[in-house]
Amino acid sequence: MRLIKKIFWISYRIWFYILMAIPIFIMLPFLVLSIVKEKWYPYFFVMARIWAKFILFGMGFSYIIERDQELEPDKSYMLTANHTSMADIMLMLAITKNPFVFVGKVELVKIPLFGFFYKRTCILVDRNSPKSRMEVFETAQKRLNQGLSICIFPEGGVPDESIDLDDFKDGAFRLAIEHQIPIVPIVFADNKKRFSYTFFSGSPGKMRAKILPFIITKGATLDDRKAIKNDTRNKIYTQLKIYNA
Repeated sequence: MRLIKKIFWISYRIWFYILMAIPIFIMLPFLVLSIVKEKWYPYFFVMARIWAKFILFGMGFSYIIERDQELEPDKSYMLTANHTSMADIMLMLAITKNPFVFVGKVELVKIPLFGFFYKRTCILVDRNSPKSRMEVFETAQKRLNQGLSICIFPEGGVPDESIDLDDFKDGAFRLAIEHQIPIVPIVFADNKKRFSYTFFSGSPGKMRAKILPFIITKGATLDDRKAIKNDTRNKIYTQLKIYNA
């Protein structure tokens, strides 16, 4: 029985990467065209959402979204969520219609084909390089000035399996305050169970997500950064506990 489970998990992981590649190959000419100019990014974003939904459906994931508040079209936000799975990227794209740019770790560039577009459309961070972190901040400011939103997983990486929610880094909250944009706390309840970074794990099933009431930064200063960061984390953590009760 244990061997059968391992074979399933290995096959399931391989199938995930196959699903990542199929829509990229199908939409390849349009994807390449959409990244030629930065102003064409919204067209890329539409195709990225199709890509994400294709993978979620192909993996047998059915997502259920609760929304305490709706995002307004043509408005910039700081999207923040707990991070436990590579499927977090797909689910975030699936549930959010406002074009946004991910801030993500540079290591994902190594994934064949996916990495090509990831490098050219996301804001990459090398967490071991202070220079890289500063460049991330400058690039994010530029994208916000273009009217896009930013998505940052504020834990700064995927925490250990035993940790429900790690401490938050400052970057997302500093950007939100400096640009006076709302922070959108988002909770992913089941992604760790569905497709965690632990290799021998995962299964089809439901993925619950909830968009919590926005945290307003209008009028806030950088002196308020810690309080706003803690408020965001507390809201996400409380909802996680409710889901896991």
